[in-house]
Amino acid sequence: MKNIVLVGFMGTGKTTIATQLANRLNMRYVSTDGLIEKREKRTINEIFTKSGEDYFRDVESDVIREVSGMEGLVIDTGGGVVMREENLANLKSTGVVICLTADEETIMERTKKYKHRPLLNVEDPKLKIRTLLAKRAPFYAKADHCIDTGKLTIRQVVEKIVEIAKQ
Repeated sequence: MKNIVLVGFMGTGKTTIATQLANRLNMRYVSTDGLIEKREKRTINEIFTKSGEDYFRDVESDVIREVSGMEGLVIDTGGGVVMREENLANLKSTGVVICLTADEETIMERTKKYKHRPLLNVEDPKLKIRTLLAKRAPFYAKADHCIDTGKLTIRQVVEKIVEIAKQ
């Protein structure tokens, strides 16, 4: 089976959905952020703080190239992975790319209690969410499919993706 790749903004449910989906389809779950942290031996937050976003994005692209060469995976990507065309091309080469979406209120609600989100560690996180969503929207639109997770249960989202994967 082709890889199933979940892209989308933080707080849209990528990790939760990916783990459930992997269990449901008996596929291997892979988190690109998890692989980056393992490779770098530090958290995403530390990488952003000490080495900067450009360095992080370079490492992320390397990891995307690696996982794109594998099969039978449910891949949970970081929210900004789509900002580099090469990442999307690599992910599409062996998988179906599904963008999970939610409105900014839902994202704010889902992310407000997490301090490990480096891009939201700012004075006005709501404005940052709005700005980043607008900047990334054209890139997210390049996914093969989009699912709004804002008003759906985890199970409903998983079932929609299972249907897409069967096509």
